[in-house]
Amino acid sequence: MSDTARRGDEAVDAALRQRLGRLDIATAGAGFTDITAGLDRWLGENGAGDGLITVLIRHTSASLTIQENADPDVLRDLGDALSRLAPEGARYRHSLEGPDDMPAHIKSALTDASLSIPVRGGRLDLGTWQGVYVVEHRARPHRRSVSLHFLGTFLS
Repeated sequence: MSDTARRGDEAVDAALRQRLGRLDIATAGAGFTDITAGLDRWLGENGAGDGLITVLIRHTSASLTIQENADPDVLRDLGDALSRLAPEGARYRHSLEGPDDMPAHIKSALTDASLSIPVRGGRLDLGTWQGVYVVEHRARPHRRSVSLHFLGTFLS
C-alpha cells in the first residue's frame, strides 16, 4: 500500500462543475475578521462536495490569510509585526487617502490577495487550529467584498 493510500487520499472520477459567488464582509477597522464559517456556509448552501475553492479579496488595502484560530494573541502579534514593517507616519509618496493608506497597501502586498483551499465533503479542509481571515489594514471600518470560485463535485 502506498503512502497516498494510507493517508486516505482518493481519486475523484466525477465530472467537475463550478460555482461563483461573493461574500460581503464588514470589518471593524484594522485587524482580523474570521470568515471561515461564512465560507463553509456558502459551500453548504451551494451543495459543494469535493474540490477547490479560490477566495479573492477585491481590494488593495485589505488581504486574506490562513492563521491560527485558537489563541487571539497570535493575531494581535501578527498585526503588530505588520505595523512595524509598514508604519504610519513614514514618508510615503502616496498619501492622498490618509496616513494609513500606503501602509495598508504595503501590508496587503506582504500577505495574500487570494487563497486556494481544498474542500472535502462540502467543508474547507483546514487544519484543527486554522481559520480564514480578512485582514483589514485601514484604521476605519470598511465593507469588503470577497469573490468565491468553487470547482469540484456537487452533492445535489
